[in-house]
Amino acid sequence: MNIPQIQIRQEYGRIAINADNGTQEIEQPRPTMEMQQRSAKQTITRNRRGLEIDQERAWDALALGNNLKVMSKIYSMGKDIALKGIARRISEGKQLGDLTRGGNAIADISKDWRERFPEFDFRGPASSLNVDLSYTQDELNIDVERGGVDIDVQVNRPVHRYERGKLDIYMQQWPSINITVDLTA
Repeated sequence: MNIPQIQIRQEYGRIAINADNGTQEIEQPRPTMEMQQRSAKQTITRNRRGLEIDQERAWDALALGNNLKVMSKIYSMGKDIALKGIARRISEGKQLGDLTRGGNAIADISKDWRERFPEFDFRGPASSLNVDLSYTQDELNIDVERGGVDIDVQVNRPVHRYERGKLDIYMQQWPSINITVDLTA
């Protein structure tokens, strides 16, 4: 007795993929930058002072001082000088009127005619301290205003380019089932 035999042969399907790589370019442009510089400022001021010499009292002691002060002194001494002049005239008159006194009274009186006003001294007091010196140091002021840099930065977006590669997907072998029956066996 012959038993028929069945043969089943199966072939799997195969998918083929053919791919090429894509290309990609990324570029980052530099940032846009604006800079503005503020200059520093320096201000220097100097108040000049220095040495001051006051010789007013020295000139006054030499009777060469300020005319207004000299005239003020003469004016203030005028009353006393007038009284002294009147007293001198009275004394000279008594000398002339004294007949008991011997000698020439007129010659004695006129002997000192050049010193008519010896009491009229409008000079200031003489002293080695009549000149005043004062020294004031200069003032130096330095003001500094700081400068700086103002920076404005704009970041630019990256530039991205992409090209796809080739992608082929295809059936290299289709699946199949082959069933055969052998009756002769």
